[in-house]
Amino acid sequence: MIPAESRERSPRQPLHLYLIRHGIAVDQNTQQPDFYRPLTAKGIHKTQQIAQRLQDLKITFDVLQTSPLTRAQQTAEILHQAGLSTSIAVSELLSPAGSFSDWLTWLETWRALGQQHLALVGHQPNLSEWAEQLIWGTVQQALTLKKAGIIGITLPEDADPRGRSTLFWLTSPKFLL
Repeated sequence: MIPAESRERSPRQPLHLYLIRHGIAVDQNTQQPDFYRPLTAKGIHKTQQIAQRLQDLKITFDVLQTSPLTRAQQTAEILHQAGLSTSIAVSELLSPAGSFSDWLTWLETWRALGQQHLALVGHQPNLSEWAEQLIWGTVQQALTLKKAGIIGITLPEDADPRGRSTLFWLTSPKFLL
């Protein structure tokens, strides 16, 4: 047994965050409420192809956190079925009305568990704006995330990642297909 005075808490590692926009969904002009708009057949197929490509790249997530909207949950389920994560967590924080500061509070609690690979499945413009806040500290409306596109960001070890995170990946789905 290691004496308490010689036990040190292991340092927190950088977090690899993947922001994934939902796949192609049924048009907003339909009679269906926005919350329930599903992926189209093309959206399902493209998302499955992207999931396969991510699997080929050996990318995995400790958890897939998703918006409660149907199209985002379907996207997360496709990624889950491809074996990219063993866990899906639905979060109101990722809905179009979600709060970035509330999500940061959730993130701090989640990081305390020692996890290092997180994927968020959500919506535009939220995900792009959140990425900008993490990278530059402010929303600059410089990033656009296409449907089924991915932004990869490394968050630093310390508590507040705003303006201190590093962009490592920004790709539209066509580059993964």
